[in-house]
Amino acid sequence: MKKNESTIDRAARVLVGLGLLAYAVIGGATWGYLGIVPLVTGLIGICPLYSLLGISTCGKCTATGCGCGSAK
Repeated sequence: MKKNESTIDRAARVLVGLGLLAYAVIGGATWGYLGIVPLVTGLIGICPLYSLLGISTCGKCTATGCGCGSAK
């Protein structure tokens, strides 16, 4: 699978995921463990739902390439 998340998207997912997990661990609601989803997708840079919907926030690849496959 090709990366489909921008750096900002990935950072936001990681922060939200860590926040939800921290909430669950310190005694919050058990739904906080759902934070694993944005955390993992943010760390790997691939969102399966984005892939299904054909969405990419990655933008155009530079000469170094981000691996998203949007370079033409």
